[in-house]
Amino acid sequence: MKYHKIDSSLFINNRHNFISKMKPNSLAVFNSNDIYPISADSTMPFAQHRDIFYLSGVDQEESVLVLFPDCPKENHREVLFLKETNEHIAVWEGEKLTKEAALDTSGIKTVYWLKDMEKIMFELMTQCDTVYINTNEHYRASVETETREDRFTKWLKDKYPAHSVAKSNPILQRLRSVKAQVEIDLMQKACDITEKGFRRVLNFVKPDVWEYNIEAEFMHEFLNNRSKGFSYTPIIASGKNANVLHYIENNQQCKAGELILIDAGAEYANFASDMTRTIPVSGRFTKRQKDVYNAVNRVKNDATKMLTPGTLWAEYHVEVGHLMTSELLGLGLLDKADVQNEDKDWPAYKKYFMHGTSHHIGLDTHDYGMLTEPMQANNVFTVEPGIYIPAEGFGIRLEDDLVIQDKGEPFNLMRNIPIEADEIEDIMNS
Repeated sequence: MKYHKIDSSLFINNRHNFISKMKPNSLAVFNSNDIYPISADSTMPFAQHRDIFYLSGVDQEESVLVLFPDCPKENHREVLFLKETNEHIAVWEGEKLTKEAALDTSGIKTVYWLKDMEKIMFELMTQCDTVYINTNEHYRASVETETREDRFTKWLKDKYPAHSVAKSNPILQRLRSVKAQVEIDLMQKACDITEKGFRRVLNFVKPDVWEYNIEAEFMHEFLNNRSKGFSYTPIIASGKNANVLHYIENNQQCKAGELILIDAGAEYANFASDMTRTIPVSGRFTKRQKDVYNAVNRVKNDATKMLTPGTLWAEYHVEVGHLMTSELLGLGLLDKADVQNEDKDWPAYKKYFMHGTSHHIGLDTHDYGMLTEPMQANNVFTVEPGIYIPAEGFGIRLEDDLVIQDKGEPFNLMRNIPIEADEIEDIMNS
């Protein structure tokens, strides 16, 4: 891994919190992700399943974690199964986790090779009543591929049909949404790397560069700072491309007078950052561009103040809509009649700001979190309002990552990333 070693106490504590929510005499299983094929002998780069990483720190394929807190054998209350390493694998793929290294990484003392799993699982399953399976129940999930977790669940339920089945996901949704300080520090590192990339880009952009040139500048800085790269597919959208919300082609030339909407964030140690900034190709905003930019920034700043314990996500978005409506009236994009005659299910402001304002962020860019429950301290949310004006050939979005505090305004993990229009102009022209 490129990132610095994470103290195993984080994963020990995460397991303790999960186990405290399990039913009596129950067992929970978590699988790593597959390495997905492309064609011939090519594969996608491996990305670990966030749940097994959250609970163990193991960042390796063909890994299985079993938690059985009430097991009669103390050494079987936490078990890791790993792909057996050997000299051949070390030569061709690099050294995999040894049992000793797995203990150092996870704090789990009992480590078996994967070839022994069925035999040991039989013993464990005869001793438990309930098995927790790990299904993906994220509100934005749309998965067509059968995962390693899916295959394991089918096998388990077929082989042990008499066991009661429970779900891990509701527990993880709550636990993962509240970050430990170590996790916040890792997210801060991801944001700091993103800052370095953005500052590099501010000194690089000029008329006639290509969107992919900008993407490459970010990647250069990310890799040089121990990041694997982007935490999601970056959006580098110049001119009218900014009005396509998920524009990812990044293959157009940036022309003088245009704006570039940049939605890009570094990952670090599997933790995500999510930044959006909008900058002028020529280094100066026009008056109209700056007026719209400052309107978006005001909405972002006012929305940020609402991220406090007890706030309900749905009500928060209604209030942000009111803020945006006021700004759009001020910009002349809406008039009073538009607002008075609006469809309550699709308010007038949605013509120019059609997406949500905030989502959880953490190990996933759109992280786990119970959106129907009140916000609480150490939730981490994005704030990302935008105004998109196809008729004028530009769109503006601004986004920071915020940690909710017990009291007062949230802590901005992106506080050092330039965002004020005048500061961006000063840096680009220095």
